[in-house]
Amino acid sequence: MTGRALTVRGMALAAALLLAGGCAAGDGSEDRRKERQPADQRMSEFVQADPGAEHPSKTETSKPNGRADESAPVRRSAERDAFEPRGRTGSDAPAIPDDIRGIYVSGWIAGSKEPMERLIRLVDETDLNAMVIDVKNDYGQLTYRSSLPEVRAVGADRGAQVRDMAGLLRRLKAKRIYTIGRVVVFKDPLLARAKPEWAFHTASGALWRDRKGQPWVEPYRPEVRAYNIAIAKEAAALGFDEIQFDYVRFPDNGEAMDRVVRYRNPEGWTKREAIGRFLRDARSALHATGTALSADVFGLVTTARDDMGIGQTWREIAPAVDVISPMVYPSHYAGGTYGIRHPDLAPSAVVRHALDDAGKRNRVLSAEGASPAKIRPWLQAFTAAWLRPHQPYRARQIREQIRAAEEAGVKQFLLWNPSCTYDYR
Repeated sequence: MTGRALTVRGMALAAALLLAGGCAAGDGSEDRRKERQPADQRMSEFVQADPGAEHPSKTETSKPNGRADESAPVRRSAERDAFEPRGRTGSDAPAIPDDIRGIYVSGWIAGSKEPMERLIRLVDETDLNAMVIDVKNDYGQLTYRSSLPEVRAVGADRGAQVRDMAGLLRRLKAKRIYTIGRVVVFKDPLLARAKPEWAFHTASGALWRDRKGQPWVEPYRPEVRAYNIAIAKEAAALGFDEIQFDYVRFPDNGEAMDRVVRYRNPEGWTKREAIGRFLRDARSALHATGTALSADVFGLVTTARDDMGIGQTWREIAPAVDVISPMVYPSHYAGGTYGIRHPDLAPSAVVRHALDDAGKRNRVLSAEGASPAKIRPWLQAFTAAWLRPHQPYRARQIREQIRAAEEAGVKQFLLWNPSCTYDYR
């Protein structure tokens, strides 16, 4: 998930709202108070370094300098040796492992030789057992050569970085590595420029652009939804065990956007309905191939009472996918959140609060007869050097987050570092 931060507006969420839940591999980044406040003002979870983004990009992240001595080593266990990626059960919902421990791998790294070998060795030598590999990145580019006419028509696979994705996946499966294909959905400047009729427009008819000057495609458009589902199905056919949707949302700063954008929404759906319907359609299509579906959401989705103007709510998304992955990076929470003055300095407390709220919400859904998704959070494995104060995120800080997740009852995780450099033992 690259570059994922939202603007800090200097206003922390009140405790009542926040507790209302009732790579050494090298440079491969693709470039992640009050209830009555406007939604865009309450998006203070995400830092100002890269407004409107999901995961931090490489330009915002400094690489760890060495390894932390405080952390006990993590070695491959008998559990890892016995690990078998499951799924591929025909038209039935796929069986999904409960013990996924994965790392993000950019397309550049996946298509390289020695950097990718270093990451494979890392998984071999530790208790890690999964990789999240870019399929469609933040620019709308596919990382492999596609056979889809709609992809080739817009040139989305011209810069393919992985020469043989199917071969790579076969090799990872032989090593019992669970493979997750990351598809960036509605943040797609390439598609928006190639098919401007599928993009957001202002009331005057001009192409709408976010604060970084990038156009997005519109979730209300059936063509946009079909395009991304087709890519997800093709990636599944290549051999991925699971497809993960990222940027499965409307742009941030939603209320300001609503004042200038002319939405083409003949069905009259709310933003959250549009996201929920897309995910349910995609899950049905992927389940028919025996492939699981997961979705990334902002960390604050575990706690917020509304969709924050971006169309993401726990109640809508958790029942619509197999796995939900909140990005609970401590660096992305504003000072004062959860009563913590400097969240980046308190990784354990932040992760525990966020995932406690997520667990509460899943229990509510279960009591209502719904089948909520498994919780698999993204944890911080990068240093937020743009913050003052901040701390290096090395092995000790990573282990603190993992322990906090376990204390909240969550036994699996994904690690995000845009440069694919992981201080993990």
